[in-house]
Amino acid sequence: MNYILFDGGVRDQLLPFTFTRPVADIRVGILTIREKWEKYLGYTTSTVTEDYLSDKWPLVELEQNILINASFIPSETLVNLIKNLTKNQAIFLNDEPIAFYTTEGQEVDFDTFDILEYTQDDVFRIEHTWDIFSKNHEAIQRDFDLVTKGRTSQPIPEMAVAFNKENIFIEEGAKLPLCSLNAAEGPIYIGKDAEVMEGSMIRGPFALCEGATVKMNAKIYTGCTIGPHSKVGGELNNSVLMGYSNKGHDGFLGNAVIGEWCNLGADTNNSNLKNNYAEVRLWDYETQGFARTGLQFCGLMMGDHSKCGINTMFNTGTVVGVSANIFGSGFPRNFIPSFSWGGSGGMTTYKTDKAFEVAKIVMDRRGITFTEDDAKILEHVFEETAQWRRK
Repeated sequence: MNYILFDGGVRDQLLPFTFTRPVADIRVGILTIREKWEKYLGYTTSTVTEDYLSDKWPLVELEQNILINASFIPSETLVNLIKNLTKNQAIFLNDEPIAFYTTEGQEVDFDTFDILEYTQDDVFRIEHTWDIFSKNHEAIQRDFDLVTKGRTSQPIPEMAVAFNKENIFIEEGAKLPLCSLNAAEGPIYIGKDAEVMEGSMIRGPFALCEGATVKMNAKIYTGCTIGPHSKVGGELNNSVLMGYSNKGHDGFLGNAVIGEWCNLGADTNNSNLKNNYAEVRLWDYETQGFARTGLQFCGLMMGDHSKCGINTMFNTGTVVGVSANIFGSGFPRNFIPSFSWGGSGGMTTYKTDKAFEVAKIVMDRRGITFTEDDAKILEHVFEETAQWRRK
């Protein structure tokens, strides 16, 4: 069977992260959504996404296909139902398709399908940007169970202080000298060739992905994911760095989501609680207004390739787009459009030629090429987001 992940109706609610990736390639927990589905299904997947992303994430359609809504996180029950779908069958949750079976070139009309209503109470879904951090505790636990099932952890080093050792899994090549690992309230996963430097204190649930680093004396509270080849220091709480991003110095990051190829300057801090303890609202690209999150704690959402300078201060519920460069004193606005350059004193447009120069250098340092496809995607984002930049 050929499995295809599609963005579904919540794609715009997950901007700015879906400006530069399909919904399936959002990281929550240890794995991306795509990696979760592929582990459960036992097959690779392709993608139905925005046209401008399709060169990098092409669709592979065969004679028989099952399409899966990528905003849904797999469970054993759901996967078993999907694997047993037959021609012209679909699984729905209320009015939303979770998965459906099609043949090559078939025009999909759900009125002609046999609809199976999903009635289980195990539905786990990423619908909003803030779901990425607010549901990360559960996502780490689910991924930990999936990734470690039937496997044996590398031994915990004698120099590390560990609580609830059976809830800690260490991959080959990881280094953990003189650190504290407290898995009493959730699992701790340390990826291949990752490093936790001396003096660091970590509370689970926590995921440190392949090649990532926790720097000396860091304080990591529950619900954090540090994506592949990222570096973090200082204080973190309930935050997700998707990959290849750095918060390498002191400063607080809480209830936040950071995309790929971002860098937070030394002593960058974000507020995650309003002074009046009121509900936090976040910029919504779809409505072009500020959406209710239902959350009292909500910090920073930062899209791919964005950077901020030393001592940057982000207010509660700040959304930063793609390839923004923020610096200077004071609090910048709580919505910073993509390709903006500046700070609280005002913003100008960050031209693509300059942004691409930086992206090439940053990616080359990690041995990854900034491709023509990457440039085309960012050019599209630049044009699409022009409406929000001040002329």
